[in-house]
Amino acid sequence: MQVVEVENLTHYYGERKALSDVSFQVEEAEIFSLLGPNGGGKTTLFRILSTLFLPTEGTARIFGLDIRKDSSQVRRQIGVVFQNPSLDVKLTVRENLVHQGHLYGLQGGALRSRVDGMMDRLKITDRASSLVETLSGGLRRRVELAKGMLHQPRLLILDEPSVGLDPGARHDLWQYLEELSNSEGVTILATTHLIDEGDRCDHVLILNQGHIVGSGTPQSLKQQIGGDIIALTSKDPDALSLKIAEAFDLKPSVLNGTVRIEKTSGHEFIARLIEAFPGTIDSVTLAKPTLEDVFIDRTGHRLWEES
Repeated sequence: MQVVEVENLTHYYGERKALSDVSFQVEEAEIFSLLGPNGGGKTTLFRILSTLFLPTEGTARIFGLDIRKDSSQVRRQIGVVFQNPSLDVKLTVRENLVHQGHLYGLQGGALRSRVDGMMDRLKITDRASSLVETLSGGLRRRVELAKGMLHQPRLLILDEPSVGLDPGARHDLWQYLEELSNSEGVTILATTHLIDEGDRCDHVLILNQGHIVGSGTPQSLKQQIGGDIIALTSKDPDALSLKIAEAFDLKPSVLNGTVRIEKTSGHEFIARLIEAFPGTIDSVTLAKPTLEDVFIDRTGHRLWEES
């Protein structure tokens, strides 16, 4: 079942095009990531799918509901966790959740039961009476998740969910998202600029300057790279890149002063490089392709660089 269907979505901020003819589908119980740099279009897509505003062109449906015509019904089907905190820091954890429940018409014993259950699932019961302003970043994120899941949505949409979290809290967050997907069939759609988070997803949509530059499972995307990744440092990387291109009929690139080569059987090719250019190469590293290598291959620059 297709939970999200996006067709030819385009969006402008004034004269600037933030999204350009974007189309994709998200399947039920899938963990789907929108991966890309800041300004790549991820947050714009998040805002459109969470019904914060309408796209300039194109359509999007969630559980078959058109976000233009059925936005109020869509909101009842989704849970949203924003990048910027939406908690009232002067209220306790329980008070934040109770007020969220009121927005969805929950009252009395049903609301108390739902709040208690959600705090238990996210292991924040012992902080129920704590003011949010006294919580760590990781605990606040758990409260945000509890708030977004309180009305038991079938789709959870998150914008950079691990922003500001330490590595341990990030691990716990993604472990919980995986449990939601695997055990309860909740569909997860998350924006991220972090490669390791993309690797944890079932499907990755890579965005750059509002365009889709890659789409597929993390493994299938990495398999599209032509072999191993060889990185070389040299006193004159541009000159070395030209020499390698001429000697081996390759197309190396220079990124941040490092010569980058995609080559099958990279470990064997390194020996040929060292022999061909003695004293020219200062260091060599060999690695299997990552999602960032996919991004570099499609855009010519790193995920965190300005294009």
